Parts: sequence; C-alpha cells; structure tokens
Amino acid sequence: MNALRVERLERPAIATAPMPLTTAVLAQGPAWQAFQLLHWVFVVLPLTVGADKFFTVLAPWRSYLSPSISDVLGVSGEQFIHTVGVAEILLGILVAFAPRLGGWLVAGWLWAITLNLFLTAGYADVALRDLGLSLAALALARLAAVYQDAIEPPRARR
Repeated sequence: MNALRVERLERPAIATAPMPLTTAVLAQGPAWQAFQLLHWVFVVLPLTVGADKFFTVLAPWRSYLSPSISDVLGVSGEQFIHTVGVAEILLGILVAFAPRLGGWLVAGWLWAITLNLFLTAGYADVALRDLGLSLAALALARLAAVYQDAIEPPRARR
C-alpha cells in the first residue's frame, strides 16, 4: 500500500495584506469644472493682489490696514503691506501646486483680512466680501480632496 505523504508548509514570518484597491477620479463633469475654476482663481488673485501691494495700481492698500495692527506689530503700514504682498504671492504659488492645503491657508488668510477690515471703520462691506471669498477657498480645499490628483479620461477613438 502506498502511504499518504503529508508535508508541512511553512508560512512566511510576515503575513502580507492584499494591496488596497484604488479608485481613479476622472477629470470631468461639473464638480471637476468647479474645482478648476476655483483652483485657478485662487492662483491668479493672490498673485495679482500680492504684486499690487508693491505698485498700488488696483487699490490704495494702506488705507485698508487697521492702525491698531501696525501699532501692535511695531512696523510701518508700508512694511506690513509689502510683507502681506509677499505672503499673498507665496499663497498663490502654493495653491497652484497644492490646492488642498492652499485652499485652507487662503481661507485662513481671508479670515485674518476680514478681521482686520472689521477693525477698520467703513470697510464692513469689503469684510463681508472677503468672508464670502473665504468660503469659496474652503470649497476649493474640499474639492481638491477629491480632484487634486484626478486623471484625464481616455479619449474616444475617431
């Protein structure tokens, strides 16, 4: 009679888990278009207004600064405005390459601007507009959580 031969198989010391499935998000549809619109608006606007802090073509930026801000910080209004300009340019560049993080930072930046404008008499209307822009920046950050790494859909053959 033939004996049944049983061999013991050794398991590897480290069990490997199956690789998680990843889903691809396609760069198409209304939400994708909204993401693109907000993404590029929040690149162009901070770059533009940041650069204008040095040239004052669009607005008299110094007049928007609450006197208490420069007093507390101990810097001149012009120095502060130039520093703000550099920060806004950097924010625009950040949003271009990392809109998920950049959207949150722009929203926070706009909240600081809103607070400054509420401290400055006569600019409540502008403060409310900046508050609205901050909500758009939050929408960018939330959409970027889905669309930041979206891929182009395959093109149909003709």
